[in-house]
Amino acid sequence: MLREWLLDPAITYLNHGTVGAPPRRVLDAQREIRDEIERQPSRFLLRELTAISAGTPLAVPRLRQAAATVAAFLHADAGDLVFTDNATAGANAVLQSFPLEPGDEILLSDLTYGGVANAARFAARLRGATIRVATIPCPFSSAGIARAFADAVTPRTRLAVVDHISAESAVVFPLAEIARMLREHGVAVLADGAHAPGAIPLDVAATGVDWYVGNLHKWAWTPRSSGILWAPPARQAGLHPPVISWGLDQGFVPEFDLPGTRDPSAHLSAPAALSLMQAWDVDAIQRYNHNLAWQGALHLASRWHVDFTTPEALIGTMASVPLPERAGGTADDARRLRAALLDEDRIEVQMHAYRGRLWARISGQIYNDMDDVARLADAVGARIAG
Repeated sequence: MLREWLLDPAITYLNHGTVGAPPRRVLDAQREIRDEIERQPSRFLLRELTAISAGTPLAVPRLRQAAATVAAFLHADAGDLVFTDNATAGANAVLQSFPLEPGDEILLSDLTYGGVANAARFAARLRGATIRVATIPCPFSSAGIARAFADAVTPRTRLAVVDHISAESAVVFPLAEIARMLREHGVAVLADGAHAPGAIPLDVAATGVDWYVGNLHKWAWTPRSSGILWAPPARQAGLHPPVISWGLDQGFVPEFDLPGTRDPSAHLSAPAALSLMQAWDVDAIQRYNHNLAWQGALHLASRWHVDFTTPEALIGTMASVPLPERAGGTADDARRLRAALLDEDRIEVQMHAYRGRLWARISGQIYNDMDDVARLADAVGARIAG
């Protein structure tokens, strides 16, 4: 399948999860959209793209057509889903709109993505609120993750940010269970699903969260950058995008659909990406990617003589495996090893430091196979030998 991507065949690319990689056919579809825009830019962007401008000639504006396709893929209503630049932009919208008061708490975990954690800190700082952090126990387990959030709640906790799939650990959180427990305590839940759409079967409404943000440009094969924000009708009032423009006070969808002039081609390419996934069998793709991540993790652990304790049920399409202690344990160690693997071994893979160890996070995509994982095992093994 590698020929279906523009990826350099000289590089072993085990890092699909970081910024995604759209197939050639989706990039072709985006190029056609861009060409169409440039033939009549004003008509396309100001009259056909959204419902805000008067005199829109289309019964359903182009952005809403694309949103309807994405919403159907995620088992959501189109009116409850808007596009954002990425998951972090969607999280900022919720965090900046939420009515925090001095002394309130935002609950994060120690696995919360750094960009989203910073957005939460900023929102708390503006309103005199504080950040509370749940420490996720390792080895990872569904019960342990849920219990960590439950134990961290206090009477001042108003809002929690809960990963669906943790970025560095690659662990799939028991999101619905966590959301149910937190809402029983009166805590609103913002789900960070940056890595979930396209990677695992996803019914956003069934998660029971108050807001869900995710990326389409990672596992849903959409060009960069394209994210979504889902909010049920009860959570749409008072929710504003980070950039305020012509849609102010016209409702949830108009506000987010037109945050000023931008290139909408990535969002409008999402139907082409999802159509290709469906043509190639979404279920088969997800099974293949999961099996490769799982079997790859077991292989790396065996080759590096380390324990890999994450249950298969908590693995989606990525897996993080600890390196031997002699590999180092700092962020600088991780950066140096990652750079050496790319520059000298021609392998692109995510490396990070977590609790005094280095971890390698592999991504399974249908252009990868076990030979790629074996090359990583050999390269790391040679670098840390002795």
